[in-house]
Amino acid sequence: MTEPAIAVLISPTGTDPDLEPVRRSAAELGGRVAEVSDLGALPAIEGARAIGLHQVEVAGVHWRELGRRLRRLAEPAGQRVVVRPADLSVDAPLLVVMDVDSTLITAEVIELLAAHVGREAEVAAVTERAMRGELDFAQSLHQRVAVLEGLPTSVFAEVRAAVRPTPGVPELIRTLTAADCPVGVVSGGFAEIVEPLAADLGITYTHANRLEVADGRLTGRVAGAVVDRAEKARRLRAYAETAGIPLERTVAVGDGANDLDLLALARLGIAFNAKPAVRAAADASLTERLDVLAPILGLPL
Repeated sequence: MTEPAIAVLISPTGTDPDLEPVRRSAAELGGRVAEVSDLGALPAIEGARAIGLHQVEVAGVHWRELGRRLRRLAEPAGQRVVVRPADLSVDAPLLVVMDVDSTLITAEVIELLAAHVGREAEVAAVTERAMRGELDFAQSLHQRVAVLEGLPTSVFAEVRAAVRPTPGVPELIRTLTAADCPVGVVSGGFAEIVEPLAADLGITYTHANRLEVADGRLTGRVAGAVVDRAEKARRLRAYAETAGIPLERTVAVGDGANDLDLLALARLGIAFNAKPAVRAAADASLTERLDVLAPILGLPL
C-alpha cells in the first residue's frame, strides 16, 4: 500500500537542490514527482547556517521506502532530505516529543553537574558510550550520578544558568504552539533542570529523572525508577492520550540509543545530531538547527 510522500530538501542558501535523486527514486518505486515548491529560506542564527528548503510531492510511493532511498543517494552528496507521509501535517494538531540533552539543549546536563566535582571528562566518556548503545543506560546513569554525591542543591541554579537551547528550539516551540500542536519532552536527565527549562520555553509535557537529596546535598542516587528507552516510549503514548492525539499524528526527535523506542513508536522519528545507530534507525536525520522541523511539517516560514 502506498502513502503519498512529501520530501523536503534542505540545502545551503544560494544553491539549487538536486532533484534528480527524488525523480529517480520515485520512478524506481513506481511513482512520480507531482509538484515541486520553493518553501523559502531560514536565515542564519547563532550556531546554525542559513538554509533553503524545497518541497517535493511524490505520488505512488510509500513514504518510508522513498525516505530510505533518498538518504542513501542525497546525504553522501551533502544534501539533507526529510520525507514524511503527506497526511502528517498541521492540518490537524500534531504532538511533537523531544529528548532533552543534546537535542532540546546543546549540552549533557550530567556532564555540567560533574564539572562541579572535577569529573566532567570521566562522565562524558561514559555518556558517549551509553548514547552509542554500548552500555546499559540505567546502569550507566547510576554510575555517573554516583560521582555527584555531596554536591549542594545550589548547583542546580548554576547549571540551569549554563544551559542553552539548541539553535532554533525557541522558534520551533513558538510556531508549533501557535498552530495548536503541543510539545513534550522526556529525558534521561534531571527534572531539577528540565522542568524550569520547559516552563521557560512553553513546553506542555515533561518527564525526567529526579536526583535524591538529603540535608541539602545530593546523595549520588536517582530517586525512583530511571527514565530509560522503554519509559520514553511509554511517555509518548501517555502524552498522546492526554492530548487526545492519535499516535499516527506524533513526531519524535532524539539523538541517542535510549531514544530508539521513542523514535520507533512515533509516526515520524527524527534523529538530531545523532549517533550512527540512531541515524540508521530513524526515518530522517537533521543537524544544526531544529526550527527547520516547522516547515517540514507544513508550517509556513
